[in-house]
Amino acid sequence: MLVSSFWCTELGMDLSEAGLEPSPAAMRELIAQVADRVIAYYGSLENQRASDTEGAAEVAGLVVEALPEKGQPYESLLELIFSRLISKGFNTNAPGSFSYINGGALFHCAIADLITAVTNPYVGYWGASPGMAQVEDTVIRWFADMIGWPADAGGVLLSGGSLANLSALIAARKALLGDDFGLGTLYASDQVHHSINKAAMLAGFPEDALRLIPSDGAFRLRIDALTERVAEDRKAGRRPFLVIGTAGTTNSGAVDDLQRLGSFASANELWFHVDAAYGGFFALTERGRAVLQGIELADTVVLDPHKSLFTPFGTGCLLARDVRKLQSAHQLHSDYIDAAVDLGIEANAVSFADLSPELSRGMRGLRIWLPMKLLGAGAFRRALDEKLDLAAMAAEKIATMPGFVLVAAPELSTLAFRAHEAGLSGPELDRLNVEVLDRLNRRGRVHLSASLMHDRYTLRICVLSLRSHAAALATCLEELSVCRHP
Repeated sequence: MLVSSFWCTELGMDLSEAGLEPSPAAMRELIAQVADRVIAYYGSLENQRASDTEGAAEVAGLVVEALPEKGQPYESLLELIFSRLISKGFNTNAPGSFSYINGGALFHCAIADLITAVTNPYVGYWGASPGMAQVEDTVIRWFADMIGWPADAGGVLLSGGSLANLSALIAARKALLGDDFGLGTLYASDQVHHSINKAAMLAGFPEDALRLIPSDGAFRLRIDALTERVAEDRKAGRRPFLVIGTAGTTNSGAVDDLQRLGSFASANELWFHVDAAYGGFFALTERGRAVLQGIELADTVVLDPHKSLFTPFGTGCLLARDVRKLQSAHQLHSDYIDAAVDLGIEANAVSFADLSPELSRGMRGLRIWLPMKLLGAGAFRRALDEKLDLAAMAAEKIATMPGFVLVAAPELSTLAFRAHEAGLSGPELDRLNVEVLDRLNRRGRVHLSASLMHDRYTLRICVLSLRSHAAALATCLEELSVCRHP
């Protein structure tokens, strides 16, 4: 028998011995306690460190334990979470978070997630929750409109770019190679995200099937090298089928020439896939649309709302110009879901479980739909324009700062640079950059990252977090100067 927390209190019972369903009063109390903690957390973000790894192993050890037989008071658990666990590591919500392609997390998304977690709608098949499934379909329609696609385009919300790239690759493989794909080859820049390499591996291709094409001085795929490699592969009896353009590389934010890549793919009967996980939502801005020209030529496009649409991690999207090709590669039914499937067919609706590997999945659409409805697209457009402005400002400043050299000016909101000193060799310069980055991140006011770009250890700033404004960028540049000349 389930025992309400009211009766537990009246009878003097330990709450940990109660059933799984809290009373309305207990719900209100728990929500109030969490709300107080959340509001305090948001209120302190301006002063929080961007990273803090000192003593991290000790803190992590606090939750290394056996399965508890009895519960414990929520007050102590909330104290552990908010006071100890959350504070260690990279603070993705801090204004000084410039290290990775991370947009922070809108508070409005948390409200949406609370609603979906409580109501638990299943949207894998349209008929199981038509209203909430339509919310996700409407979000996908917004995204397809944003990149200039026709009304019959479609897609699916996924956990992120990794799964989206995998599903796109599988759809292309099915459509162009069929079951005999052993000689298939696919092409991407040497700056491509490693989720593409992983997708090719998981899709069953041998390691050498992915041809990494050299990038130019601006870190964009060299189309002359691509042309030569495709011709060589065809002459050798291989079966080229897919070319991948990146709209915002992780290393430098470079955007491949999507217009020329799209034309090349069409002329050579290749599937054109664009990984726009980072850069795609800049299409909401006038400058972003200009940089992303040609994305509308793609067969499939990956977007990550948890990057440049400021939603929490676990929010990705795969769009397909011809959604039937996604469906052909992923659809498989069983007797026990026929009723839900039939309702969708009657309504002429596509079920999301037919478009990706996911069957059981949480609803992701409300964490996009609700903020967009509450705030309007204009609020997101202005925020993205601000990030473009700040990145341009950072590049201009770093280009004139003593002891630094700009490596890649921002096409979007990421820039790459190096600490420099005349007379130092390549390895010595790499060590200098390692030292500068280590000093800066240990101080914790801001957090940056680095990568190897054309075999050089290169620092990078990604201006994307919704809380990174001019003051945070000024702090970042100040910290760089201090750490370069300690």
